[in-house]
Amino acid sequence: MRRSLGPLLCELHAHTRWSDGELTVAELVDFHGRRGFDVLCVTDHVVREDDPWRELDGWNGRAVTEETWSAYLIEIEEEARRARERYGMLVVPGLELTFNHADPREAAHAVAVGLRSFVSVEDGIEEAIETAAEAGAAVIAAHPNGRGPQPMSTRLTQRFAHDEALRRRVHRFELFNRTQLFGWVAEAGLSGVASGDFHRREHLNGWKTLVPGPSEEDAFVEHLRSRRPVYLARLDSDARAAA
Repeated sequence: MRRSLGPLLCELHAHTRWSDGELTVAELVDFHGRRGFDVLCVTDHVVREDDPWRELDGWNGRAVTEETWSAYLIEIEEEARRARERYGMLVVPGLELTFNHADPREAAHAVAVGLRSFVSVEDGIEEAIETAAEAGAAVIAAHPNGRGPQPMSTRLTQRFAHDEALRRRVHRFELFNRTQLFGWVAEAGLSGVASGDFHRREHLNGWKTLVPGPSEEDAFVEHLRSRRPVYLARLDSDARAAA
């Protein structure tokens, strides 16, 4: 069993077949464990019933619901025990609080890391973020698109860039999502992290987060909830961290 002697190499944002990922939880664990990750956060989508993106190409219709939450959490906890024994890797449960909207300025996603109770988005993203934070999760603004021109015209999530009050509700912001940089996050002096937003094997490479501290869930989540520093690293094609 491998133990990290330095900052923890983390994937903070990853999906499985419980939502729109291509791997099962077990396959996701093995994929990251074999590549030397210290922490894997499983953060499948929860969406509202009238989500407008359900009609877009590529949507497979899957998401975690209040009815499936218990089974989802049990599977992650079972795989977390195996990951610790086989790889020395910490696996942390969570959800991606997914509030899509036809107007990109109203759309926002937030990754809740260390979440052990179901959170609905039916009452809006503000309520969902507050509920997750009160439950002890570290809440990270996911792929927070800026106000200016974007490389894609659909599925943008610009709410955080427009809504200062919403920004104050989260603990961290994705400065990098895979290789995409959200420069306004740095310009605003916000606490940045990097994630792979992992759905498929080809999403391994790109920018990741290194978190100082012990390989323990409570300490890890509390570090992300604080403003203490983290480090960012770029993974090359061999999955080696290049600072």
